[in-house]
Amino acid sequence: MNWKTITSAIVLCSGAGAAGAVGNLADVAVYDRAQGRTLKVYQYEGRHYVVGKPGNEYQIRVRNRSGADVLAVMSVDGVNVVSGETANWSQTGYVLGRYQGFDVKGWRKSMERTAAFFFTEHENSYAARTGRPNHVGVIGVAVFRKKPEPEVFIQRDRLSDSRREAPGAGNGAGASAESGAPQTAEKSTSLGTGHGRSEASRVTYTSFERATRHPEEVIAIHYDTYSNLVAMGVIRAPQIARPTPFPGQFVPDPR
Repeated sequence: MNWKTITSAIVLCSGAGAAGAVGNLADVAVYDRAQGRTLKVYQYEGRHYVVGKPGNEYQIRVRNRSGADVLAVMSVDGVNVVSGETANWSQTGYVLGRYQGFDVKGWRKSMERTAAFFFTEHENSYAARTGRPNHVGVIGVAVFRKKPEPEVFIQRDRLSDSRREAPGAGNGAGASAESGAPQTAEKSTSLGTGHGRSEASRVTYTSFERATRHPEEVIAIHYDTYSNLVAMGVIRAPQIARPTPFPGQFVPDPR
C-alpha cells in the first residue's frame, strides 16, 4: 500500500549527528530560534527533556542517519504537525532521503506555508485551543524504513550466431531490453506549543511504502519551563554558597 506523504525540498544538514540530538535511526533535536542554539537534552527516569522559554519560537531538526529513505511521522502535543489530526503513527509525515536532514518550523498550513512553533502557556497551546489538552508538552517522531524495491531481472533473447553477427542486431536487442528497466532515483505553568506567524515553507508530495506497520523507532522529547523541570527533579537546582559563622579554626594573618 502506498501512503501519501510530504517530502522536504531542501537538504539542511548532513554528516555527524547534531549536538543535543536524540535517536538512532534518525537524529531529533529542538532548536530555539530566538536564542540561536540547540537546546540541551536532560535525561530523567528514561525520558528526554529540554527547557523551553515562553514566547520563543523553535524548530524541530530531524536528520536521517541511514543510507536509505525514511518516513518521519511527527507530532507536537499529541497533534500531527502536517495534517492537524490527533496524532497516530499511521498518518502522513515527511520523507527524508539518505543522510538528509531538515528543519520543521511549524504547523503545515499548505504546500507553501507553515504557522511557527513557539513555546507558550498550556492553555494557549494549539492542542488545548482545539480541545486536545491531555498530551501537551511532548514532541514525537515515529520513523519508518522504506519497503525495499523488488529486484529486476532482465531476460535477453537467445540470439543465433547469425543474428549476433548481423550488423546492429545485437545492439538493437540490448537497447530495447535496457529501456524497459526501471531507474531508481535517490531520494510558572506548564508549557505548550502555540500556532504562530505564517512563514514560507515549500514542499511537494511523494509516495512512500512502509516496510512495516509499526515504526522502527519512536523518539520522544518532553519540554517545560526551567522552574518546572527543577521542581520535577529533572534538573538539579544550582547550589547557592551561603555564609557560615565558623569556616575555620584560628585567626590567619591578613594578606
